[in-house]
Amino acid sequence: MMAGLLRDRRAQLLLLLLPGVGYLLVFFGGPLLSALIGSFRQEDGSFTLMFYQRIFTRASMIRGLTTSIYYGVMPVIVSLAASVPLALLIRRSFLGRKLFSGLYKLPMAVPGIIVGLMVIVVFERGGFLDRLVAPLGLELPKLVRDGWGIGVILASVWKQIPFMTLIITSAFAAIPEDIRYALRTLGASRLKTFFFVEVPLAMPGITAAILLTFIGSMGSYAIPDIVGPPTARPLSVLMIQEFNQGRFNQVYAMGMILSLFAVTVLILYYSLTSRIGPGQNRGDA
Repeated sequence: MMAGLLRDRRAQLLLLLLPGVGYLLVFFGGPLLSALIGSFRQEDGSFTLMFYQRIFTRASMIRGLTTSIYYGVMPVIVSLAASVPLALLIRRSFLGRKLFSGLYKLPMAVPGIIVGLMVIVVFERGGFLDRLVAPLGLELPKLVRDGWGIGVILASVWKQIPFMTLIITSAFAAIPEDIRYALRTLGASRLKTFFFVEVPLAMPGITAAILLTFIGSMGSYAIPDIVGPPTARPLSVLMIQEFNQGRFNQVYAMGMILSLFAVTVLILYYSLTSRIGPGQNRGDA
């Protein structure tokens, strides 16, 4: 009797999961598998590693890979440094808080190509800021299409801060106020409470924000293409160039490399969150 009930529950569970799992298999797994096979297959149908070898042997491809990682890491570091204080500020009550909470999210609705054009208008030589400081005898450094990709980082940070702040704010808001009050009554300062209690409890949300913004920045195309330096193009831009030349197998291989980095970061995320946060602390107890 019990075995029959268990089988029925498993069958019901499978039926409930079927729409979601089927959607992932058809619309995600299928194209991914097709791209994976295409990255190894030549036009005559034979399999080769040539397309992957090009990525790790050609100077432009190696530079593109390192540039993709650079454009993924640097905006996340800058955005995180701004988002955590911003999340703490939004938690407090102050005049105009509701208006501010709505305004800071506006960059999320602006397409990347528009952000790139805005950076050009504001930071380009002869742009808005350059003309603004010119009467003072000042001259801005090159911030658009420069070798360090400062324009790309600025544009990415402007897009990422609201998204990252939204996630981190939710992570801090989920911490019960009773924990903070209890620690304060025990003599802990605000600074110690924040670093030794609130940050570890909010770390799963913080790492999730880092993960999502890193993957988005590393795979971004419009912003690096518009304001990035012409001598260091990330793989996302090189993929479009290869696609326009009809080298689809090379595009597949480059896409697989970017996907591999994304999956690696995802695995590191789950490995990190399994060792931190309230769930781990309860398990240790």
